[in-house]
Formats: sequence, structure tokens, C-alpha cells
Amino acid sequence: MNTQNIKVSDNLVVTLDYVLALDDGEIIDRSVDSEPFQFLQGRGQIIKGLEKALYGMHVGDKKDVVVSPGDGYGEYNPTAMETMPRENFPSDMELEEGQELHMRDVDTNKVFPAYVSEIHPDRVVLDFNHPLAGEELFFSVKITDLREATPEELDHGHVHTHGHHH
Repeated sequence: MNTQNIKVSDNLVVTLDYVLALDDGEIIDRSVDSEPFQFLQGRGQIIKGLEKALYGMHVGDKKDVVVSPGDGYGEYNPTAMETMPRENFPSDMELEEGQELHMRDVDTNKVFPAYVSEIHPDRVVLDFNHPLAGEELFFSVKITDLREATPEELDHGHVHTHGHHH
């Protein structure tokens, strides 16, 4: 299949090279050559603002994409903080600021991330905002490969990479 004429569209497997920076120019994430970043377009596997910007690109195309918080990791919600007694955490658990914890909601049984914001001897303050909430995201992307998803991938809704799982 000739990849030259394919454009990014739903249900294609996109291989992306990317660099992610914040508005101060700090680079916080980038793809690594040894493990290309692949995802199924149109399934919401990457943040909305970036996914929208990729439609219509060809292999080899480069683009700079600015994603607003609303299309990225959400606006920062100052009330999404919770203080918990230190004894709610296992005593042998090392806690550090910025650490990601997985909290389970007792009512819905859903697991969601929380980030340790402050640690005090008797209490821990958790922040339920994503660390990138409220940030404008500056992506520099290049499409390195496009292919049709296999029926199995479409069925499962995610890419099957050979070798190992994340």
C-alpha cells in the first residue's frame, strides 16, 4: 500500500514524532526513536486538540500545534484538592511531592489519578488536577507512518505493537 496518498483520518494507525513544550519553551515530553508513538486516530487516545489538528496530514508532514487547556488536559480547578489524614496511607509508603497516586472512588469503583501536592506529618494534600491542567501545550509533530488499522485493532480500539506492552 502506497502511504504517500493516505491522509490522516479516522481508524488509521498514526505513527507520530512529537515534541511537547509549554509556553515558556520548557520541553516536557518527546517521542523517542526507539519506540515510535502510535495510536488509532479518531478514538480519543490522544488529547482532543492534537487529534483534531492531525486530520489531512500526510506521511512526512510537519506541523506546530498549539492546544488550549480546554482541548488539552482541562482548565485548572482550584477546588479539586483534598486533604487526607496521613494514616490513610500505608506507613511504609514513601510519599513525595508531585507523585502520582491512583485513588479509587468507593461509590463508582473508578480509579483516577491524584498528585501529591503537600506532605505534612499528619496530613497529605492531594491535587486531582492533571499536572498539565490549565497549560497551553505546544506540540511540534511529524507524521512518520500511516497505515490502515487491522480489524482486530479496530475491534479492540487500540494499536497492537509488537514486542512489549506499556
